[in-house]
Amino acid sequence: MDPLGARDDVVNVEELTRWNLTQLPEYGERSNGEDERCSPFPWRNDLNAKIILWNGDLTKLNVHAIVNTTNEHLNDRNAESDAIFKKAGPELYKEISNNIRVCKTGESKITKGHNLLARHVIHTVGPRFNIKYVTAAESALYSSYRNTLQLCREYNIHSLGLCCIHTSRRGYPSESGAHIGIRTTRRFLEKYGDDFDTVVFVCTDETMDVYKGLLPLYFPRNIREEKYAEELLPRDIGNENGEPVIKDRQIRILDKPAFAALKKEGREDFEETIDLNRAFEQSTALDVGHHPFSQMEENPDNVKKTSLYGKSGEEQRRLEMKRRYERFLKRSKTDDLTDIAALRCLYRSGVDRVGRPVVVFVGKNFPANSVDPERALLYMVRVMDPVVEKDYVVVYFHTQTNSSNHPAMNYLKFAYSLLDRRYKKNLKAFYVIHPTWWSKLATWFFTTFTASDIKPKVYNLRGVQYLYTKMNPDQLDVPPFVLDYDIQINGIRYDVPPQDSPEGL
Repeated sequence: MDPLGARDDVVNVEELTRWNLTQLPEYGERSNGEDERCSPFPWRNDLNAKIILWNGDLTKLNVHAIVNTTNEHLNDRNAESDAIFKKAGPELYKEISNNIRVCKTGESKITKGHNLLARHVIHTVGPRFNIKYVTAAESALYSSYRNTLQLCREYNIHSLGLCCIHTSRRGYPSESGAHIGIRTTRRFLEKYGDDFDTVVFVCTDETMDVYKGLLPLYFPRNIREEKYAEELLPRDIGNENGEPVIKDRQIRILDKPAFAALKKEGREDFEETIDLNRAFEQSTALDVGHHPFSQMEENPDNVKKTSLYGKSGEEQRRLEMKRRYERFLKRSKTDDLTDIAALRCLYRSGVDRVGRPVVVFVGKNFPANSVDPERALLYMVRVMDPVVEKDYVVVYFHTQTNSSNHPAMNYLKFAYSLLDRRYKKNLKAFYVIHPTWWSKLATWFFTTFTASDIKPKVYNLRGVQYLYTKMNPDQLDVPPFVLDYDIQINGIRYDVPPQDSPEGL
């Protein structure tokens, strides 16, 4: 018997349930088409027998290799990495310092496991998620998974503990990342399955439900599940390797391009398919170096197209922004955003003294480091689109916020650039309650370099009493913790000097 099997901190994969033996849910009868098999991910029992879905400590797995998702300098401080380095011992630090030092986004590097149960550790750097560069993040995440699996082939690693490379620490939406990770693994096993005995998808409490829901889409356990999974697959399932297909990076040689362009008029993705500058922006988002296109002020393809339509570059950009906003608005009305609404960080709350609707944002309730940024933006559009048709005001409670509540500046820039011009035109006042030195600096920076048109509309108010000069208390839903904090720093009642109230607001 393997002496490791007697230890309490060892998990042998032979004792874990394989995916093909995992209990299936009950499915109803399909009305038709059961004999037609056209799923891009057909049922394959041989592949399912190699897969394990498991929630536990990665370092306890008795496998050939485990994955450490880290940063570019391989010194990321998080619970998983800390556990790996602690159990591996100081020799792992020495090996990284001497032989690796840097691992770029999307790359994977391999070291010995040293004191770990696993013989090897594969270190990989997942992308930081930026909603403005979604396709770049998807490509980098695919590369991380693909390169990790490729190293397994090169080093004869037959059993792998594969954690979620897409992490909430880097802002990557759990479900979107799981689609890429699972389908990349599926495609790789289709080609090189003989090189693997076991791939363990190692989950946490946060990601287990996501993987339970998505794994059947790419590894259906029988023909009936395959049929049901086919209807639930996303539109983008990648190419034959699982790699996201990015239209911006495809080369197009058109016969009679003028007529081809005119035939495309009216398609929602028209600008997306011809904008090479966007492809450049996506690549620079991953710090992969400069490109000659960066020296161009205008995409030559767009210049030709604009001459066809008689529209200036500025008009084209406005049209693109309008279409992008309309797509977001459409999704905001159909997507289930109840989890974002439950945060109570953004809501309508009465009117001010001149009858303008008030939108409240509670900074402390916004989990910037863990919330799905795209879904948060969709919810903001859902709440605010009906309001911004006419004049409105925003109240932002900065009360007791910390770094975990502050969204990244590039996210704020993209959100601002996405919003329809009505948001900026009809905003009459933006009140920041209980501002701090940090919030004043961030507001100044943002309104100076990004949103100069709303700079004169921003007002820092030291307390709730100052806000009541702009709107009646019964018109404002103030969180209790804000009122308690206000009493602590300002007293139960305090006078508001007239000069602190902007005239006419």
